Amino acid sequence: MSAPRVIKKIEFRGSFPTAPPETVQSEIAFVGRSNVGKSSAINKLLNRKKIARVSSTPGRTQAINIFEINDDYRFVDLPGYGFAKVPLAVRAQWGKMIEGYLVNRDILKLVVILVDGRHPAQNLDLHMLETLINNDIPGVIVATKVDNLRRNKKLRTLSVLRKGLGIPQDSFIPFSSTTGEGLTEVWDAIEYALGN
Repeated sequence: MSAPRVIKKIEFRGSFPTAPPETVQSEIAFVGRSNVGKSSAINKLLNRKKIARVSSTPGRTQAINIFEINDDYRFVDLPGYGFAKVPLAVRAQWGKMIEGYLVNRDILKLVVILVDGRHPAQNLDLHMLETLINNDIPGVIVATKVDNLRRNKKLRTLSVLRKGLGIPQDSFIPFSSTTGEGLTEVWDAIEYALGN
């Protein structure tokens, strides 16, 4: 399955340990707990294998990574939050970096919050949702790794997660980087946010 949007060109614009330079291009940001499958999701959405670096080590993304798509808009890969094996001071710095970017970026059109579809709502994900709501930032929840759920438990597990997050069905997309489930729905949300 390929992405509904035609991807003709992708350019890596840089890795920024603090706020990235200003631009006029719209940005779609990706956030989530460490090891939630953020890089895999970005690669799947862009129909590429190695655009965003995938690692089995939580906390590999340590800066704001920006990818320019079709000279038109940008995907922004933010550091994972949560259990990364890094010093507390570094984690605190990442938290400030992420929140600073989200709250102060006028060109930010949508935040894709990736949560692990196999587990109930986590406090860090609820905090991220609260940050978006309090700052009137549009977001969509993408539940990753749903291909690892057994068919007979999938609906119930995802329902518990969605209700725990306190979000409506239309803001919640089950997703798999392996099978492509949810790919069209995530692109629909992105294109809507971009005004396409």
